[in-house]
Amino acid sequence: MSGVPGVKRSEGSVVERLKTEPSDSPGCWHPPRSELSAAIMSDVIWPKRKRVEEGSALAGRHRRSRDTALERLVPAMPSKIVTVYAGKGGVGKTTLSYELAYSLGAVLVDLDWDAGGASGMWGYSPRQRQPRRPLVDALGSERTPSILTGDRRPDLVPSHPDLAVNQPEPADMRDLLAKWAVEWGRPWVVVDTHPGGGAIAFGALAAASVVVMPVVLGMRELDALEGTLGELKGYPILVVPNKVPPSPPVPLVDRLESVLAEAGDVPQTDVVSFYPWWARRQLRVALTSYDPIPARLGRAVEELRAVTTAVESYG
Repeated sequence: MSGVPGVKRSEGSVVERLKTEPSDSPGCWHPPRSELSAAIMSDVIWPKRKRVEEGSALAGRHRRSRDTALERLVPAMPSKIVTVYAGKGGVGKTTLSYELAYSLGAVLVDLDWDAGGASGMWGYSPRQRQPRRPLVDALGSERTPSILTGDRRPDLVPSHPDLAVNQPEPADMRDLLAKWAVEWGRPWVVVDTHPGGGAIAFGALAAASVVVMPVVLGMRELDALEGTLGELKGYPILVVPNKVPPSPPVPLVDRLESVLAEAGDVPQTDVVSFYPWWARRQLRVALTSYDPIPARLGRAVEELRAVTTAVESYG
């Protein structure tokens, strides 16, 4: 197997394993993992697939017509998988996952095993449900995980603290998500990931039709976004400026535009504004579930629905 100049590979790394385990599941896009970035999107990884041009042509995938070579990398599939990912916590990833899942009528797969994630937001307590562990148990068997349903909440496959030490290989997670999506028969599946990555997060990224990446306008957060976009060149990324204040600092707005441009004109949605009451909210129902919409929630719901529309139109 030929190498790529200037890139060192460690034997048995995540990328090396993924390269030797191509998926048989329909609809999975197989971009490079973070260790090698876009430099190895070539016949070194997927010999039967045509090499994709890097840069803006790749990042502009959502604007391309379906008959382009780039679009043909993703075979038709009944369900689309939306992976919500961030290289840094505190950017609103879980809240966005929750609202997207409800708005899309999707199954929300919670891969964040820490407390305070989507499962807790939904009202699921793993301690009260012992010994049941729908997601962890499904990973160790051939079964498709059961789905929890609740009034005005997204359908959920809940996480569990044991997931931290029971993570499958990235290629296995990728294939399982694609398999489950077909078996659930839903048009959409939304996956909330653990902040910063990990084996199952890499698998969810590989399975994604679109990677939704929220970011807040802060120096450290923009540093993290820049690094993450560099690691994930070639992925179908859609950035969501989140928790944006009424008068955002111009230097930070300029920095965000620069980061997205340097990463290959990565697309972004309209902003989701900062709402002080959101962090104090105790209700478990999705904001987008209200009908009619309370006046004080109107703007927030409108912004969340605009993000949903951007996700639906991607690709």
